[in-house]
Amino acid sequence: MTDATDRTAQQMVDFGPQTRIVARLVDGVREDQLDLPTPCPEYAVHHLLGHILGLTAAFGDAGRKNLGPTTDTSPRAQRPDITDGWRDVLAKALDDLAEVWRDPAAWQGMTRAGGVDLPGAVAAMVALDELVVHSWDLAKATGQDYAPDEAALQAAHAFLLQSAAGPRPDIFGPVVPVEESATLLDRAVGLSGRDPGWKPTA
Repeated sequence: MTDATDRTAQQMVDFGPQTRIVARLVDGVREDQLDLPTPCPEYAVHHLLGHILGLTAAFGDAGRKNLGPTTDTSPRAQRPDITDGWRDVLAKALDDLAEVWRDPAAWQGMTRAGGVDLPGAVAAMVALDELVVHSWDLAKATGQDYAPDEAALQAAHAFLLQSAAGPRPDIFGPVVPVEESATLLDRAVGLSGRDPGWKPTA
């Protein structure tokens, strides 16, 4: 293998364990929970599910270097939502996402996501962060237990820590301070601009 291939193999994270966790949480959402609030102030549960579906499709295409509408559109371009058959569509998209990022080629070269050109390896970290944090959002909103895949959590926390140290992307809110003794998940959630103690309003 070339040096570049060696480096790629060393940094790759299997998306599969985290996408299966996301799929379990999605499967646990009841129809009567779709209008509940989430830790994303502008999203109800059905908007959050639409966002997860959109990002899953976009980062699948980003990994394939299949650049087009899914990769060129900002996630803020319109409020996401779900349509009929969303459970099956999302389950298939999550499986596809995991498979795409098992290919070292996905991690190499340049790609695009959210209308931003970026290295494949960086796109992978963004995708893992999205999967970890939005799974937390969904679990909190719907009262489900959540423990992320450890490798995905480590990658997401590292990405968020780096993001907090530089110019703050507008996709994140201000960092929410947490105790030094907090779990790695709570620290990642705080770095993403969320309060780890968030609860639905009565």
